[in-house]
Amino acid sequence: MGENGSFWESLIYAHPTCATWKQEAEGSIYHLGSILFVVGFMGGSGFFGLLYVFSLLGLGFLCSSVWAWLDVCAADIFSWNFILFAICFVQFIYVTYQVRSVSFDREFQELYSALFQPLGISLTVYRKIVLCCDAEVVTLEKEHCYAMQGKTPIDKLSLLVSGRIRVTVDGEFLHYIFPLQFLDSPEWDSLRPTEEGIFQVTLTAETDCRYVAWRRKKLYLLFAKHRFISRLFSVLIGSDIAEKLYALNDRVQVGQGFRYDIRLPNFYHVCLPETPRGQPQHRLQRASPRRKPAGVTNC
Repeated sequence: MGENGSFWESLIYAHPTCATWKQEAEGSIYHLGSILFVVGFMGGSGFFGLLYVFSLLGLGFLCSSVWAWLDVCAADIFSWNFILFAICFVQFIYVTYQVRSVSFDREFQELYSALFQPLGISLTVYRKIVLCCDAEVVTLEKEHCYAMQGKTPIDKLSLLVSGRIRVTVDGEFLHYIFPLQFLDSPEWDSLRPTEEGIFQVTLTAETDCRYVAWRRKKLYLLFAKHRFISRLFSVLIGSDIAEKLYALNDRVQVGQGFRYDIRLPNFYHVCLPETPRGQPQHRLQRASPRRKPAGVTNC
């Protein structure tokens, strides 16, 4: 304890205290460097946040180097500040190269800004998602079918970029699919990775459409490598299915004008006054959000 105490005492009290303070202020270069340090440390995250931080910190260290060379005339202060300036400069060049290498086409850039960037997805993660679909946007002309009921296999997951898709079953309209919605999220969610299936609805383009498609097997391989991307798509698909459920719920009603709530399919019969008291009450089976419930008519 004595040795430790003497060490700290020598560290604190061995140096002389400032008897007199310097009256004149340092030059403008020193204050400019300090301002750049303050502003630089306010940078955000991501690629552009790093560019902001390294550029301002690098300029701050450069100003400190000039101040140490001209005003202080201290080689050690100049050397350390110049080394830190060089490190910031190298980091700035490296981040700039990464930003240029993660550039996308206009439609993928708009898709990132509208859907993935608000969720905090970095460009590096988004690049993996784009490469999984071969960075290709597919065109679907007006009145052409993306899928046909009972014929088209479920072998991909697609996200609509532009246009509008009409969903029908047995020729009856169910709902529309709008941009930034998945075309086949219910079908994707209804199958396990090892299962196969076919569409139970028909998807027809009402306008010229553009969509991004991920092949089923290739996307599952991406999920296996990156659990974060798997959870991300799980959230996006779940939200998309919920929107389709509400779209269906808004368009259907039962007899006597009662509204059918698709969120509570087992309790819709309580609204039917004509149900005989001794008759067994029929329950609806839970089905795909695109399947039309029995005994329900469109509005």
